[in-house]
Amino acid sequence: MAARQFEHILLIKPSAFGDVLHALPVLVKLRKRYANARIDWLITPENADLIRHHPALSNVVLFARRDYGRWNRILAAGAGLLKLVNALQSAQYDLVIDLHGQLRSAFFSLASGAPVRIGFDRPMRPSTVNGGSLAIPRHGWRGSRECSWMAYSHRIPIPTLDIHAVDRYLWLSPMLGLDDEPPDLRLYWQRQAEEHAEALLLRHRLHTFGILVPGTIWRTKHWHESGFAAVGRYLLKQGLGVILAGTMRERRRCQAVAAACPGAIDLSGQTTLSQLAALMNRSTINVTNDSGSMHLAVALGRPVVSVFGPTNPIWVGPYHRPEAVVRADLPCSPCYFRRLSQCPHDHACMNQLSAEEVIDRVKIVLAEAERVKGLAS
Repeated sequence: MAARQFEHILLIKPSAFGDVLHALPVLVKLRKRYANARIDWLITPENADLIRHHPALSNVVLFARRDYGRWNRILAAGAGLLKLVNALQSAQYDLVIDLHGQLRSAFFSLASGAPVRIGFDRPMRPSTVNGGSLAIPRHGWRGSRECSWMAYSHRIPIPTLDIHAVDRYLWLSPMLGLDDEPPDLRLYWQRQAEEHAEALLLRHRLHTFGILVPGTIWRTKHWHESGFAAVGRYLLKQGLGVILAGTMRERRRCQAVAAACPGAIDLSGQTTLSQLAALMNRSTINVTNDSGSMHLAVALGRPVVSVFGPTNPIWVGPYHRPEAVVRADLPCSPCYFRRLSQCPHDHACMNQLSAEEVIDRVKIVLAEAERVKGLAS
C-alpha cells in the first residue's frame, strides 16, 4: 500500500483542541506524499478555526457534534447527520484515516464508502506489554475504543504506549510511504486574527506579556486558582503584562484568578482559536494546565510552563519540552481520572504543588528563552 496513489483522502480527528494539533504533522506529510490529492479533514466547528487555512488542506468537513446530543433537536440532528453522510459519500474518498478511534469516527469511516480505512488497532492489554509487568491506566489511551477497530481495513499496530501522541500518530507513515522528516506543527491564520490580537493589545496597552490559561475540560487537571494568581503577580513584578485566556466556559476561573491578581487583563471568551494563536505568538511566557493551550504554545515555539497531575506527560506533554512540565511526584499519578469524585487522595497531585515550584520553573524557562534569543541575535 505504501506505493499506492490516493486521490481523495479524508482525515478524521474532530477534537479535542490539543489532539487536533497533534495530528497536524500527519496532514503535512500526506500533502508531501500525495501532492495533487484532495485532502479533507472531518472536524468540529469549534476546532476548525485551527486548521482551516493550512496550505496542506483542501477542505474542512464540519461535524457539529454538540448538535447530536440535544434531544429537543433530534429531527434536525438526524437530518444533519444524513446530510453529512451524503457529503462523505459524494466526495468518493479512496482513503480514510481515523486518528480518533471511537464509535462515531468509525461510523464515518464506514459511511464514507472508502475502500481503504486506516485506524489504530484494538486496545493494548497489560499482558501484551513487557510480559504483563507494565501497569496500564484504565482510563488512559491504549488503542482504538468502542470496537472502532472493526471498521478499519488496515490497522496501525501498537508496539508500545510510552510514546508521545504526535509520534504515535506518525506510526501511520510506513503504511503509506510518508517521509521521516521531523514533525511540522506550524499553524496558519488569516490577517483578521492578527488584527484582532493587535487591537486587544493596543486597547490594554500591552507590549511584553505572559498568558495564563487556568482552564481545561477535566476538572482534575485544574491547578488551583490561587497558584495561577501568584504566578501572575510574580510576572507583573517582573514588568510583564498578564493576560488571562480561555473559553466562555472557563470564564469563572479566569475571573477568579484576575480578581486575585490586580492588573491582570481577563480576555476569556474574547478570542477564537486563531485569534488566541495570534496573541500567543507574541507572548513572552505561557503558564497552563495540561490543555490545548499548552500544545498551542509548543506549536508556536513560545515558552511555556505546564502543570500536570492526572495525565502522563510522556504521552501528552509539551512535545519535546520536558523542562516545561511541573508535577508532584506521587505514586497515584497519572490516574487519568476526569472527575474529582473519583480521586481518593483529595486531588493531591494539584493541591500539593505550590506556586513557588511553578514560579521557579517559570524563571528557568524564561532564562533559557533569553539565552536562545541572545544566541540568535
